[in-house]
Order: sequence, then C-alpha cells, then structure tokens
Amino acid sequence: MRLLHTSDWHIGRSLHGTDLLAEQEQVLGGLADVVAAEGVDAVLVAGDVYDRAIPPAEATAVLSRVVARIRRAGATVVMTPGNHDSARRLGAFSELLAAGGLHVRAETPRLDEPVLLTDEHGEVAVYGLPFLEPEVARFELGLPGARSHEAVLTEAMDRVRADLFLRPGTRSVVLAHAFVGGGLPSDSERDITVGGVDLVPAPVFDGVDYVALGHLHRPQTLSPRLRYSGSPLAYSFGEAGQQKQAWLVDLDAGGLADVRPVLLPTPRPLTLLAGTLEELLADPAHAVAEGHFVSARLTDAVRPADPMRRLQARFPHCVHLEWAGSAAAPDTRSYQERLRGRSDLDVVGEFVTHVRTVPATGAEKELLGRALAAAGREADA
Repeated sequence: MRLLHTSDWHIGRSLHGTDLLAEQEQVLGGLADVVAAEGVDAVLVAGDVYDRAIPPAEATAVLSRVVARIRRAGATVVMTPGNHDSARRLGAFSELLAAGGLHVRAETPRLDEPVLLTDEHGEVAVYGLPFLEPEVARFELGLPGARSHEAVLTEAMDRVRADLFLRPGTRSVVLAHAFVGGGLPSDSERDITVGGVDLVPAPVFDGVDYVALGHLHRPQTLSPRLRYSGSPLAYSFGEAGQQKQAWLVDLDAGGLADVRPVLLPTPRPLTLLAGTLEELLADPAHAVAEGHFVSARLTDAVRPADPMRRLQARFPHCVHLEWAGSAAAPDTRSYQERLRGRSDLDVVGEFVTHVRTVPATGAEKELLGRALAAAGREADA
C-alpha cells in the first residue's frame, strides 16, 4: 500500500493580500502526477484543507478540480478538517462523496470508524481525527472535565486502539491536526494554544503504524512513524527558501516499510530584499527576484516617496514593504505629557519629523503655520 501524506493546503489563502489560488491549483493539481508516477493508492490531507471556515466559491472550485484530477489518476482521497476549517461544512455530503472516492472524516463521535483500504496483504485502516477543539470535543467525547488538547486526543487515540483491537492483523494509519511535542513551528500557522489547547506528547499516538500529522508548515520527522508533511506552498516570508514536500509512505505485510520525501514545485519563490530604494531598483544582482514574490525592507534615512509603485515597476510581485530608516528612541511619556506646553505648530512639526526623520524646513513651517491659522479661523466662524 502506498500513501501520499500531505496537509495544510489552505486553499484560498493570500500572501499580503495577493491571491494565491493559481499557484495553489498548480501545486495541488500536480499531486495527480505524483499519484500516477509513483503508483499512489491514497492521498491523505491532514487538516486545514481551506484557509477559512467559510471558503470563497473560487476556493471550493479549486478543491473540486484538484480532487477530480487525483481521482482520475487512480488514488482515493482521505481528508480531515483542521483548525482553519469548518468541520460541518467540509463534512457535508460525506456519505455521497465517499461513494466517489473522497472520504472526509469530520465527525468527532465517529473518529474511530476508519476508511478501509485493501491490498494484497489485507486491510489498512485509515482513521481521520478532525481537529479537536477541547471546549467542544470534550462534550462530544463524553469527557466534560477534559480541558487540553492532550486529554481529548488521548481519548480519541484510545478509541482508535480499541477499534484496532477488534481488527487483528490490520495495518493502521492516523491523520491528526495538532501541535505535537518536538515539532518546530513557522510564522504562518494560526496559534492553537489558546483556550486550553496545548502541546501533545508524541506517545499519545503510540500503537499505530503511521501518523500523518498536520498543522505545522515545516516538513519534519518526529520519529520514523510520526511526521509532518508541511504545507505545499510557502505562506509567509519566514518560509522563504524552504523546500516544500509530501511524504510517500509504503506499508508492507508487517506495517510501515519505508517513507521518503517527494519534492513539490515552487511556482513563484519568495525573496526578501533589503537596501535603499535606489539600490534595490538598480542592483543587477536582484534580477533573479524580478519574477518572485518580494518583501522589501528599505534602509533609506528618509522615507522615499511612493516606494511601492517604484518597486513594483521592477518587481511586479512585490507584496510587502517596510521602512527601517533611522528613528529616534521611543518616547515613553504619556500623550498628555508630550503635548503639555506645546503649540499646534510644534506638534505638527514633530509629526513631519517622525514621518520623514528630518525636520520641516523654514518654508514648510511657514506653510504649516498658515494652514493651521486658516483652520483656526474656520473653526471660529
């Protein structure tokens, strides 16, 4: 049995307001080529299928086309909701979808009912654990006192192991969306440590042949049978340069036989640039980034005029800009203390200095003074 472990598709996510649907469909649709080339029996998606609980129509259309391609390539699809998904929406029509080879395991009370796959060695039970928010899952699982992710996942895995006990000789795979101890986070995951959700110890998942983890966007191995595939695309500039992948998982008659990475394409790399605006616009060394998503950090002493428009003339996909020019140490006084005894012109002049890092000239001060006087006459009228 050959499985392809993926997670955190986040269909519908944007990068600093820039739509990524085309890039997502290119990479995710390409999983069908991996299925065909590697003889994959089932594609696993361990949570965060969408980026929002209510995905836009364009995102659902991408998912439909991607799954259709994978199914035509010959693989079954098993997916579970993550903390970004709505379990109810993702699980709608799940019985009908299962008839077409798409198995969505989204119901907490039924998490111990596996998808049963077969090969020449017998059955493989694939258990999909939906993301278990403790404040909700503790009642669905009959554990009103459970307040942590560890507690509800322990109960979930106890139910999985109890079902496996009734299936002697059956190999087993679990999909779970969680922050497991030993994993390294990126800066593009939504924090799930609020409301009693916390780290889950790896031994919670003992007793199964392979655990396909989701939530952390960096591919990583916690143990040979406990792995994160990571997200198929980089979703923040903190992931710039990170090679994205999925895991090919082979099960033989005895259980886990082999796991190896499958590298995924990068439709548009992410690049961080730093320097003055003129340096970024003129330096030939930056030519390679002209087709990349770019985050620019400007070091000009004075804030340049219209920097994003000028940068996008060279880097059309520049999506993020920050100015890191020299600034005075922050003033810790209260707002009232900073204003006490100062004229309106003093306050406006300080604002100009804050924005540009250089004081207003004499002519500019005269113009500001006339504007303030006119505003005062209008207010008195």
